[in-house]
Amino acid sequence: MKPPAPVHLSRVSTNVKTGPIPVSTSARATCPPTCKLKGNGCYAENFPMSTHWDAVSNGSRGVPYADFVEAVKYLPKGQLWRHNQAGDLAGHDNVIDAKALLALVRANVGKKGFSYTHFPPIAANRKVVKTANDCGFTINWSADSLAQADTLLAMRAGPVVAIVPPGWKGDSPAGNKVTVCPAQRMDNMTCAICQLCANPNRHAIVAFEAHGGRKGAVMKTFQLQLELT
Repeated sequence: MKPPAPVHLSRVSTNVKTGPIPVSTSARATCPPTCKLKGNGCYAENFPMSTHWDAVSNGSRGVPYADFVEAVKYLPKGQLWRHNQAGDLAGHDNVIDAKALLALVRANVGKKGFSYTHFPPIAANRKVVKTANDCGFTINWSADSLAQADTLLAMRAGPVVAIVPPGWKGDSPAGNKVTVCPAQRMDNMTCAICQLCANPNRHAIVAFEAHGGRKGAVMKTFQLQLELT
């Protein structure tokens, strides 16, 4: 396994969606090949996030992964923080780097870290993600459709999020409860206030409506996934 890519940690985020909590950004290289949103509507590819993401990816911002983990270790007790406003977990190709992730999980003890992953749910990835969730570091599986979200939820390896069209109402095809991200439906709502995605024991699928400057590309991706599932 290659050394983990550098990570940037903002102690107080200016991201209006997350609110003023610590937020990290990992290099583009962390995104697994299977992620259907790469170059196809990913919100982090929009300006101004893309400018920051480029800087982390080319090494002009950020620190070695081990230094990032050490910084997380010294975040205040009980601190809510988001790992990867852009980028994914440390890994190579389609396999999560279990050693790197578990080091971060240990550093997070006593804190409330949460993240998302588009890594495929192969057995090795499910095992380490489940361990992370069981130990208090919440990792949400990211689905490209509600049908795929149902499949991920049935694996019982962690909470699940999915992409839906704007204005979505209703449950998933399998009848699982779907809660649209409150920050997309309520003024002045942020991750710092909501904390729904930071709950590793959540049963509801959190849905993110396609949005941003590349919403059309996201919708196209969603429709293709819908036809395949």
